[in-house]
Amino acid sequence: MDQEQLIRQIMAEVMKNLGGGSDQVSFEKKPAPAAAATGATVGVKDYPLAEKSPQLVTTDSGVKLNDLTFEKMKSGAIDAKDFRISSGTLELQAQVADDSGRGPLARNMRRAAELVSVPDERLLAIYNALRPYRSTKAELYDIAAELEGTYDATVSAGFLREAADVYEARGRLRVD
Repeated sequence: MDQEQLIRQIMAEVMKNLGGGSDQVSFEKKPAPAAAATGATVGVKDYPLAEKSPQLVTTDSGVKLNDLTFEKMKSGAIDAKDFRISSGTLELQAQVADDSGRGPLARNMRRAAELVSVPDERLLAIYNALRPYRSTKAELYDIAAELEGTYDATVSAGFLREAADVYEARGRLRVD
């Protein structure tokens, strides 16, 4: 079995186990800060948000969707960092997914919303740590604690712990 197939198999097992029991990760619908601040709730009727509710869509730096123009980019009023999606916008997308009966997609959007505040370099390091044989169980649990404590990413932390447990059961952890 090649490494890609192994990763797919492990991820399928993790996803199957997530939310499967009372001791598993909960995918509660906690509104992201931007969505909570506006009190916005949306559904299928509002999709696509960019067309039907653009006033609700902001970037991670707080720039409104309608302010993302070539002219402002050219003048230096906005730059590449202003194009990052916000956790609030991802929460709105999750609400649309929930309303359309696409629960797994909504969970993925909420997990992504949690990770918006994690620096890209750290996300890549975590991704590499999740590759088979790259980390010990303790290291993966430490990363999960960091995600919870530093970034309030509780769903993603639970996902990491579940992955560590599956890796342990399958003998895919690094042995020191």
